[in-house]
Amino acid sequence: MGLFSRSRPTPLEGVDLILADLDGVVYAGNGPIPHAVDSLTRAAEERALGYITNNASRRDSVVAAHLTELGLPTQPQEVVTSPQAAVRLLRDTIPGGATVLVVGGDGLVFELEKAGYVVTRSADDQPAAVVQGFAPEVGWAQLAEAAYALALPEDEGGIPWIATNTDWTIPQARGIAPGNGTLVSAVHTAVGRLATVAGKPERPIFDEAVARFGARHPLFIGDRLDTDIAGAQAAGIDSVLVLTGIDRPKHVLAAPTVSRPTYILGDLRELHEPYPETIVKGDVTTVGGASVRIDGPDVRILSAGDRPIDLVRAGAAAIWSTGRAIYGFRVPEQLYADPFHRR
Repeated sequence: MGLFSRSRPTPLEGVDLILADLDGVVYAGNGPIPHAVDSLTRAAEERALGYITNNASRRDSVVAAHLTELGLPTQPQEVVTSPQAAVRLLRDTIPGGATVLVVGGDGLVFELEKAGYVVTRSADDQPAAVVQGFAPEVGWAQLAEAAYALALPEDEGGIPWIATNTDWTIPQARGIAPGNGTLVSAVHTAVGRLATVAGKPERPIFDEAVARFGARHPLFIGDRLDTDIAGAQAAGIDSVLVLTGIDRPKHVLAAPTVSRPTYILGDLRELHEPYPETIVKGDVTTVGGASVRIDGPDVRILSAGDRPIDLVRAGAAAIWSTGRAIYGFRVPEQLYADPFHRR
């Protein structure tokens, strides 16, 4: 995928499906992120709108109801969840009707029971697999049951372990909280095994979403480079990183090749704005009114311009084009300043 497409006046041109992440893109906790609802409503006037979420704590119907309350009328089938992706993987591993130990909440239990599995919370019930997803109520007791069930390595006859996702953090109204990745890591530390991951950045959840909508030219919007953008790139989908959630400008500048977005936005209003062309002349990269030069190990700001987002775009394009890691540069603080969180 090309960086900063020159062929689209806005990121939405030619797109027939918008797939949006939820936490950090549409809402934080229960409240909407500024400008997200209005911007997505406008975008949906001419194309389909769906949602992909790694958060396994709620059913698709509950997520749809929440979005509807926020002003985005949504049907359950328009929400693709990591528990649904986990069930897809589980079907290839164990037969329907088998007993599955669940670490997680109602969203995960619902999808497993709908698929015909018997849910247990105890390793004493001899489960055929462990499926782990995020829920606020998950505590030591659930993690311990998973560890007991997974004590034997799979290559020695142990049972499969599927994690809905491994996001290290999750945005909440009060700030950034530990995500499912921290809980999966706790079990990994106890048993020395790695889980198979169903959600982002793995392909199954993206493939399910594209197939469900019959899309030809989808665009995915996320707030995390390591799950959202890496997953979209692996699935061959153009992507937007919006700076209203987890990852900040300093993370964008340091993004590895596998997790670089097609577009970088300060907030979702910019979906509807012409996306500026990236112009490279010699060692100078210009986006809008912002210009950056790579001078050996130094990244120099020639012009900050009047839009901080253009400076981030110019800095990222300049650094990425060198093929060198971020720690090989001296980067001015102004380039990774962060005025975007409270737009």
